[in-house]
Amino acid sequence: MELPPYATTGQRIWFYAFRVICGLILFFLIAPIMVVIPLSFNAENFFTFTPEMLALKAEGYSLKHYRDFLSNPDWQQALRNSVQIAPVATILSVTLGTLAAIGLSQPHVPFRRAIMAILISPMIVPLIISAAGMYFFYSRLGLQGTYLGVVLAHAVLGIPFVIITVTATLVGFDKSLTRAAANMGADPVTTFFRVQMPLILPGVISGGLFAFITSFDEVVVVLFVGSAGQKTLPWQMFTGLREQISPTILAVATILVVISIALLTTVEVLRRRSEKLRGMSPG
Repeated sequence: MELPPYATTGQRIWFYAFRVICGLILFFLIAPIMVVIPLSFNAENFFTFTPEMLALKAEGYSLKHYRDFLSNPDWQQALRNSVQIAPVATILSVTLGTLAAIGLSQPHVPFRRAIMAILISPMIVPLIISAAGMYFFYSRLGLQGTYLGVVLAHAVLGIPFVIITVTATLVGFDKSLTRAAANMGADPVTTFFRVQMPLILPGVISGGLFAFITSFDEVVVVLFVGSAGQKTLPWQMFTGLREQISPTILAVATILVVISIALLTTVEVLRRRSEKLRGMSPG
């Protein structure tokens, strides 16, 4: 957005002040990350910058903490647990969230707004309350401390993201396409996979990526619902901060930041593709 040539003095001041404020907020948000990343390459077992690092000397930097992450059995077990839990939780979130979004997009569904509010409530309710509720509920079902319990808990947290992104994609969906497919003799399942799914796929993938990030980075719920056998990477980082302060935590944090940036970049690309597809739809 450019400043129009006929803008008043007040509009010009606000135009530049708004950008300065946004820049300061962005700096406030990313400053901690920009401190953690270089510290992860510290050659010493410190959480502070050494004189060698400040002088940009090669001996002040090392990959020892990354090697420790790749060789330490505790970290590797936590990584395996995260890799085993997050994809399954994401698949459940995408499946249930997509079906819920499609169902709630139908105008004849009663109490649509109330159902939508309930389904996205895990995003609104404080996480500690959701975790405590899951703990008592899963304990009665015998799922507390099990792999299935952690997967279901993470799926519950990921479903709202899928519902929101798929619902936003369905706003621009041309429903006459499904009616045309039905007139051509296609059954509902064929219509969904051959007509509807390709058009809403960017929203589905975006929601799945958000669900994956939520599951991969979540620590509070897994502390309540999981056991020592389901210790994930965030749980291992939390434990390391409390019991043994190791700079390996900084290396793991850097890896998670890089993964999150890559996934969010993918989400942005898919969002633009989704907008382009909706713009191509008639009416």
